[in-house]
Amino acid sequence: MEQYIFYFVALLALVSAIYMVFAKNPLYSILSLIITFFSIAGMYILLNAQFLGIVQIIVYAGAIMVLFLYILMMLNLKSKDESYKKGYMKFIGILSAGLLLTGLLGAYRGVQGSALLPTSDQGVGLTQNLGKLLFKEYVLPFELASVLILASIISAVLIGKKDI
Repeated sequence: MEQYIFYFVALLALVSAIYMVFAKNPLYSILSLIITFFSIAGMYILLNAQFLGIVQIIVYAGAIMVLFLYILMMLNLKSKDESYKKGYMKFIGILSAGLLLTGLLGAYRGVQGSALLPTSDQGVGLTQNLGKLLFKEYVLPFELASVLILASIISAVLIGKKDI
């Protein structure tokens, strides 16, 4: 039964994520992203990572989505105001996505098969083990993610700033 629930939640996450990318209206796109975040939280809970599931709901589906909706309302996007993107912007987007895919494939290729299998299930989902793992083995990606979030906040402020 748990496997069927997982497949349903995974399918819901995939469908809502695809709809989020292809939706014409930005409001529908944000609402679809909320469904995606809740689906991912459901997968975390099914994988016995209750802390991550609750944090996913509180932080992403709660705070971040409220921020996105607020920014969307502040920008007041209309279909007649949207300009068409230049061809070089599409090329840059495709190039960066290709580089990201290449990096992910290279990282996947470097992972050993035995490293994917855990040795024991003791303490799965505990916040103490998560904190130890996060601040000992994954401290560099954690800090890089914080710098990336800071850069996105600064860019959102610069985009939202009105020219005087």
